[in-house]
Amino acid sequence: MDTNTDPTSAFIAGGIAACGAVTATHPFETVKIRMQLQGELQTKGHQPHHYRGPLHGVSVIVRNEGLRGIYRGIGCAYIYQVLLNGSRLGFYEPMRHGLTSLIFSDSKTQSLGINMFCGAASGVIGAAAGSPFFLVKTRLQSYSPFLPVGTQHKYKNAVDGLGQIWRTEGVRGLYRGIGAAMVRTGIGSSVQLPTYFFAKRRLVKHLGMEEGPALHLASSTASGFVVCVVMHPPDTVMSRMYNQNGNLYKGVFDCLSKTVRTEGFFALYKGFLPHLARILPHTILTLSLAEQTNKLVKKLEDRFFSPADLKI
Repeated sequence: MDTNTDPTSAFIAGGIAACGAVTATHPFETVKIRMQLQGELQTKGHQPHHYRGPLHGVSVIVRNEGLRGIYRGIGCAYIYQVLLNGSRLGFYEPMRHGLTSLIFSDSKTQSLGINMFCGAASGVIGAAAGSPFFLVKTRLQSYSPFLPVGTQHKYKNAVDGLGQIWRTEGVRGLYRGIGAAMVRTGIGSSVQLPTYFFAKRRLVKHLGMEEGPALHLASSTASGFVVCVVMHPPDTVMSRMYNQNGNLYKGVFDCLSKTVRTEGFFALYKGFLPHLARILPHTILTLSLAEQTNKLVKKLEDRFFSPADLKI
């Protein structure tokens, strides 16, 4: 991505790109959430295995619930992705440029610490803004009239879900689990863009790759894999905290300790394969589409607005 891109353009480009990506990857997100919830706080040997992997999970859900079942919560996913990825791609570079200028004489200096901090901070902003929508999305996706796992929340749609939570729990209910969401997204965001730009620079320097789709694909693939590995445990915690009814978990660390104590450490990696199957294409599509959308937005700005207008 062009590091001189206007923040507004980057926000718009990031949001549009993420919506395109989530349309393709949402089914794997549904499977991932259900796998994270199946066998919740049940000891080994007593856990159901309705969903055994990304392809098996998709086939089971489509067979029993149709396409509507596999795409539950897609409306909330769009809103969340606009807020999250718009913030990540819109705020990352201005924050990085500002901090680098304060600490180093050359604003183009690349600092891993600054890059990770700005990635995490921009992700936390997006996660906080979109938390109520991710909450409802998680509950819609976990609901199944055929093979239920975890706590079941029967909402007619996203609006009904938001309304029910507001009426019964108020603002606090809408922001239930926000701590876990900020930790999860902060960790993922701290490595997503820095890894993407790091891989991009190394591929150009050592393999002689040139700017274009192949470079974007390779860089975003590396970024997506790293994000999935480091983000999945807090993602599991977040899914469980969002889906809980009442106060099953008192907080992030309570959920983490109960899960590991009851189900073992690797319970934190339940649903890893569907998560990888979702996040790899999602990251590739988001970052690659953002490159192209950025160029389109910039062309439209150059065509319809003068440079003086954009500085106002």
